[in-house]
Amino acid sequence: MLRVAELRTEINTGDSVVVAVDGVEFSIAAGETFALVGESGCGKSITALSVTRLLPDNARVAAGAIEISGTDVVPLPEKRMRDLRGRRVGIIFQEPATSLNPVLPVGTQIVEVIERHTPLRGAQARARAREWLEQVGIPEAERRIDNYPFQLSGGQKQRVMIAIALAAEPELLIADEPTTALDVTIQAQILELLGRLQAQRRMAMLLITHDLAVVAQTAHRVALMYAGQVVEMASAKDFFARPLHPYAQGLFGALPTAAKRGRTLAAIAGTVPPLDRHFAGCRFVERCPVALETCAGSPPQLRAVAPDRRVRCLLYGQAQGGAAATSVAQVARQIASAAALPDVPAVPATWSARADAAAAGEGPRAAPQSPLLLVVRDFHVHFPIRRGALLGPRRVVKAVDGISFTLQAGRTLALVGESGCGKTTTGKAIVQLLRDSARISGSVLLDGQDLGSLQGAALRAARREIQIIFQDPYASLNPRMRVAEILEEGVLSLRPEISVGERRRKIAELVATVGLHAEAMVRYPHEFSGGQRQRIAIARALAVEPRLIVCDEPTSALDVSVQAQILNLLARLQAERGIAYLFITHNFSVVEFLAQEVAVMNAGRIVEFGTAEEVTERPRDAYTRTLLASVPRLATPIA
Repeated sequence: MLRVAELRTEINTGDSVVVAVDGVEFSIAAGETFALVGESGCGKSITALSVTRLLPDNARVAAGAIEISGTDVVPLPEKRMRDLRGRRVGIIFQEPATSLNPVLPVGTQIVEVIERHTPLRGAQARARAREWLEQVGIPEAERRIDNYPFQLSGGQKQRVMIAIALAAEPELLIADEPTTALDVTIQAQILELLGRLQAQRRMAMLLITHDLAVVAQTAHRVALMYAGQVVEMASAKDFFARPLHPYAQGLFGALPTAAKRGRTLAAIAGTVPPLDRHFAGCRFVERCPVALETCAGSPPQLRAVAPDRRVRCLLYGQAQGGAAATSVAQVARQIASAAALPDVPAVPATWSARADAAAAGEGPRAAPQSPLLLVVRDFHVHFPIRRGALLGPRRVVKAVDGISFTLQAGRTLALVGESGCGKTTTGKAIVQLLRDSARISGSVLLDGQDLGSLQGAALRAARREIQIIFQDPYASLNPRMRVAEILEEGVLSLRPEISVGERRRKIAELVATVGLHAEAMVRYPHEFSGGQRQRIAIARALAVEPRLIVCDEPTSALDVSVQAQILNLLARLQAERGIAYLFITHNFSVVEFLAQEVAVMNAGRIVEFGTAEEVTERPRDAYTRTLLASVPRLATPIA
């Protein structure tokens, strides 16, 4: 169905040429799921955009072939590509908030695809669009079909994107992080839907994701990308049973689990190198725990080390057959035993000094007398929906309907539940971001101070103590500001006493702490991948040194290696500074690793509350058991 041969895609930035994809080749048969995995910035999404010819204006396919059902699409005129997209090839984009048209109802956007590529028109097309909304799990599809994107949650927008991609029932589906913003139950439904469509239509799928558990559950074959190249390719069974490349070993070591609670995750040192440079040797050499002297000067080739298995690594040499199997086992054991994998992002020295002062009881950062930092009591957030005179009285949506919980300083409370259950609304309301748009009752006490009663300067002072990391890093970052300006903005506004020199040193430390290169400070948000933008958002929240951070899906857009760096960072800051986290997530692996307590929400209410061990291992509520049953699990690979 799809054959990619020696693909090279270049991006001209004006100052340099970025080779985002360099010599990538693979094929996908009808009915097969082929997964591309790897860190943000490795070239996965650019590969997908190259296949669909949706590259930005400053990018081009410089070499190679892309054949869809035997037709090379690289030289095709745009008119023929428009006929091919949607009908033959569908694509689910990574960020639904920026991919959906904000001025059109979501139903209109689905109908557009149906009418463009199928015989259905008018009422029939609308009925078909409603059916797709129902199939992807949108509640009240008859009403939601006329909603605009801003009226939907992040997970619901992702489901709409999936409906658009599937509306014309394409032969090849390119799914770029299709379940990233979805809770586990909807994720299970979507994966089941995609599997059913594959069985019925023999649809091929190119799956791009950082969720290795989803790959293990759905993919037939896997290609691991690093710095624009494929470094390992194998069947999913072989890849998860025994990852061969040092990079693959590092990714598995970075996965959070309950067994690793209280320990440092094996985050891979460093970051993906810039792709506008010349590579004399292996591109992973600077981060590899078992690199040889020859690795820096000899570029490795993608070699077959076993039937249907290829690895780009000099450690495996050019042995073949039985000798290759012995070599594979020896190298895999050597990689697994390497001690250089763990990498804990360093906390800036200025923060450590303040932490020491706080621990000693000095200054305003001394620990409060009460062990409780946040107390939420009988909290309600209701949204009135204004309706026209002909439609009757206005309706009230009870997004949060009487919840209560407490959070101690230095601890993490995970708030879990399906998309639309009120998790994000709870977080935003606690940070006092919904005062003008919702009716809020109940109390939110931060260190004994009622946040709901604060105004003006008092509220501004309280916001130094509580920050939020939003779910969508693209929508929450100002596109007209450089990264340095974004990070300085909060410090300048909430901590004006900090000098210019100290503020700039702090920003430079933050950028390094979250794993970005120093040159990132002069770039704009659109120049980064989704995962890199999320790191910027996390750095912004940390910049004012808060005591409580509301984390709304902070790792959902991150690959596992960067997720490990961020989780290590959050855990270390918590240990040194006593920061508390209200952690909103659908990733139960993160919950098991990071959280001490878990609150499960359903329809605006908390249906179960307890320690992480109690809730994840001995759930009492039927809804909690349903959530846990939908979580994809990944067995520990054998080194």
